[in-house]
Formats: sequence, C-alpha cells, structure tokens
Amino acid sequence: MSVSAFPRPAPQLAHLLKDIAAVAADDRPRPELPYSWVRRYERDGDRLQYERRYFQRRARLVALAAEAMLRPDSDLDPLSDELWSVCDEYLWGLPAHLHYAESEGRTATTCVDLFAAETAHLLAETVSALAGALDGRVADRVRGELERRIFEPMLDPRPFRWEGFGNNWEAVCGGAAGLAALAVLDDGPRRQHILDRCTAAMHRFLDSYGDDGGCVEGVDYWVYGFGYFFYFAHAAGSPLLDLPKVRRMASFPQRAAFDFADGAFVPFSDASARPFLPAGLLTELASRYGTRPPAVIPSLYADHCYRWAHLSRTLAWYRPLPAPAQDPGQIRDIARILGVSDGAAYFADLGWVVDPAGFAAKGGHNDEPHNHLDLGHFLLRTATATGLDDLGAGLYTKDYFGARRYESLHPSARAHSVPEIDGHTQLPGRSRRADILHHRDTPGGIEFDLDLTAAYDVDGLRRLVRRFRWNRTAATLELTDEITAGRPLMLTEVFVSRQCPTAGGWPGIDLAYAGGEAAVEEATGPDHRGCPDTAYRLLITNPAAAGVSHHRFTFRISG
Repeated sequence: MSVSAFPRPAPQLAHLLKDIAAVAADDRPRPELPYSWVRRYERDGDRLQYERRYFQRRARLVALAAEAMLRPDSDLDPLSDELWSVCDEYLWGLPAHLHYAESEGRTATTCVDLFAAETAHLLAETVSALAGALDGRVADRVRGELERRIFEPMLDPRPFRWEGFGNNWEAVCGGAAGLAALAVLDDGPRRQHILDRCTAAMHRFLDSYGDDGGCVEGVDYWVYGFGYFFYFAHAAGSPLLDLPKVRRMASFPQRAAFDFADGAFVPFSDASARPFLPAGLLTELASRYGTRPPAVIPSLYADHCYRWAHLSRTLAWYRPLPAPAQDPGQIRDIARILGVSDGAAYFADLGWVVDPAGFAAKGGHNDEPHNHLDLGHFLLRTATATGLDDLGAGLYTKDYFGARRYESLHPSARAHSVPEIDGHTQLPGRSRRADILHHRDTPGGIEFDLDLTAAYDVDGLRRLVRRFRWNRTAATLELTDEITAGRPLMLTEVFVSRQCPTAGGWPGIDLAYAGGEAAVEEATGPDHRGCPDTAYRLLITNPAAAGVSHHRFTFRISG
C-alpha cells in the first residue's frame, strides 16, 4: 500500500491521534547516536542505551509523517529535518546485527536487518505519500539513501543471513523491503527482482509455521512476523493470503489468549503476557478471515519500536466491526477451522494446549526461535492474575542471543515450572524435545501427556513422563510426574510464580501433595525493559526410588 492519504479517522482513534500530535509537537533535541554506544555493545553487550535513543528518533519521525498525511496543512519543515537526519545516520540497523552484514561481506551502512528494512519502509511511504508537497531535495536524498542502503543490496545476488532463518526475520526484512520497493520504485525488472526475492522470503516464513498455524515465538512475535507478512502480501495482492494455513495463522492470538478482550495472553518463549496488538492489523484480519476484531486500540507508545507499518495500517484500516457471530452453527464452524474445543486450543505442531479457563502447557524442543528451557512448563491463571507464571522475555543483550543465553534468568530452566533431577536441569538443543504421548479434550477439560526424557541427561533416568489432567469445571489441575529410574534419584519439583508462595500454594491457588521437603527461592533478573523482575520458586524435593514412581500434585484455583 502506498499511503497517499488516510481516511477520516474513526472516533475510536481519538486518543491515538492525540498521542501522535503530542510526539510530533515535541521539539526537544533529537537524541544523538554516538559511536561510543556502538562500541559499548561490542564491548559489554549492552543494547539498551543505543536502542532507546534510536527508537526515540523513530518515534518523532513516525509521528510527524502521520501528522503530515492526516493534516494537509501541516508544516513540513520539522518532518524534513527528521528525514534529513535519518539520511545522516551511519546505521539504519542496530549494532547488535552488524555481524550479519560483516559475515555477508557487506558494510555497516548496507546492513539490511529488521530495523534498516523498517526504516526504509517508513521513508519510502512518506516520500511517496507526500510527493509534490515535500521539498524535492529532501525527497531526492531519501530516495538516494533507499537505493544505496536497501535496494542495491537487495539486487546483489549474495544471500542475506536472514534468508533461511525461517522466523520473523524473513517476514519483516522481506516484507518491509518489499513495501519500500512498492512505494517508490517504478514498475520494471529492478522492482520485480526485489519483489520476487521478498516473496521467496514469505514462502520460507510460511514454511516455518506448522499446519496448526501456531507461532513458536509467541504472540508478540506473531504480531511482528505475521504482521509484516500480511502487510506485504496485502499490498502485493499475493495469492498467499488465500491459503488455509494463513487463515489458521491469522487466528493464533485468539487461540493463545487467556482473555482476548482483557489483553491477557500466554507468554511462552520471549513473549509477554500483555502484548501489543495493532488495531489495524486485527481489523483487516477480522474482515478477511472472521477472526476476532481488536478489543482495544493501543496507544502510540504501546509499540516501543514505533513501527510505521503498524501505525499506518491502523490509521488506514481500523473501523468498528460487529461482535463475533453468536449463531451456534457458525461458532462450531469457526471452532473447527481454528482447532478449538469447548474453548480450549490444541496446537499439535507447537505442542501447546491453551484453555482460557485458566490452564496452558507446552512441549516442543529446546532449540526453538527465542527458545526457553521450558519443556513441560505450565501456567495456571486465577480470575485476576496468572498465578503459576512465565516471565517471558528478559533483557536483550549480546549474551542473551549467544552461548551464555541460559545464564540469564528468563530463558533458563530456573524460571519455569519444570522438574530438576539429581540437581540437573533441562539442556538446550534440537534433540532435547518433548514427545506428545496423549491429548484428549474431555467434557470438562483436557488430558495432556508429554515424554520429557530427552530433555535431560541424568545417569539412571530411564523415562520421565509428565501428565496433566485439567478440569475446568472444578478449576483443578492434577499433575503427575512418572519417573522410571535405574537407581535412586532425587526429584525436585519447581513451581514458578511472581507471587510469593507457601508450602500450601499461592494467593488464589491451593496446592496439595503427599510428602516432600518444601523450600522457597527468590531469583531476580532484568526484564525486557531492563527493570528488575523477581520469580519465586517453590521447590518440593522427594526421592524417586529405583523402578517406577509417581509424584502427584493437585492445584485448585480458589480465587
């Protein structure tokens, strides 16, 4: 979509328009991006300081661009200054991604990473929409930088590292670069070559999803990857949008929700419990596929990266839609398409079960994108909060995406409700997997059994099976760990929450079990924004005799 003007905004967008106007009017000096902050990442892995400044710069540019397209009488000088300043930037990408360009034989300036591609999309649609109004020297400089930094690298046959990642990078880099090409390049062989390359990335992105349509990276990264896939495919008129698999992918957030209307979602992997969901994207998906329309319209600040694709499509696409169908037959049809039963969703490829009544559990393997050591991990939610919890993403640093990843609290086994055996926790790697032994929807809940044996490397452990029996009617979960051991082992059950527990449970969740020594540990690490995040680990230790032993725990949601 080449944005030439936005339609008259719906009244429901009033607070978003107010945010845009406030940021556009903020005339404080833009943050500098000094070389020392690039070196800081290389020296000690710190990403936060550089990226905060980078996204503050993008915030004002995005707001000024939106203002100019919403109000034809806008003064374009501040926007021109921001465009000129972005052209002055040495990097459009982030320091954390420069090693990709170097491994490809490219310069830092021609690093086509997520954020360079997003910047290109923003600039391209801005100069296209404001053609004739924007000073020609500014527009020409922007187009020249787009050529040098994005289009020429995209025409270079050397592969990018992200071509083959099979995750959100394929969709974002390919989608944003493709949207930029659609906005400013004339129809012809050069543009077609870029679009073909971007379309190939979209195919690889789709291949990274299983047939269940679930996003292994969680709802936040569904927004990122699937969002850019959809924006590009929509603008290009791609037949990919008609695939049944894409319909299932479009429905992922509503299947991974504890409370869609309240914005509460399952925070597995590096996801969050309350992700940013662009209102424009959800509106267009609801119109096309019959999925849930947006329950709320997020503020401009909800997307801390200030992505033009999300904001512009919300301004262009959002409109109030009627509530989902209440016809029983239609509801059954939708449930069949989405793979839900009695409100519970089962993702056979991901190895997830999610019941909005308050329970979720996961299998998978320990080399997933944004992986956590969390096979057999589960969540329990009361009426007001997630009691047995998942901390989601920690602070992104060089180590967080390197060999020392699991020294960070959030992705480690320490932050998940998974057993420790003889002091050993789960190990990383594709072969460290959870095999689904059984799944069944019962009249009042879910049965879900996982073989976790491969996740551990413990002498004497022959087999570890975790069995979940969830009864939503009684609001109870019976958890049984069945251990087959060749010698006596020590089993420590770990239950993680942000609420401090006692041996008898947590606020709103009662715990019953037979025997075992209970202790509580406190673990703290920086969250995704760099703020302290504390997990309380209830540890219950019992011996597991040689042979087969069963270790049962009953959780009852009482509040």
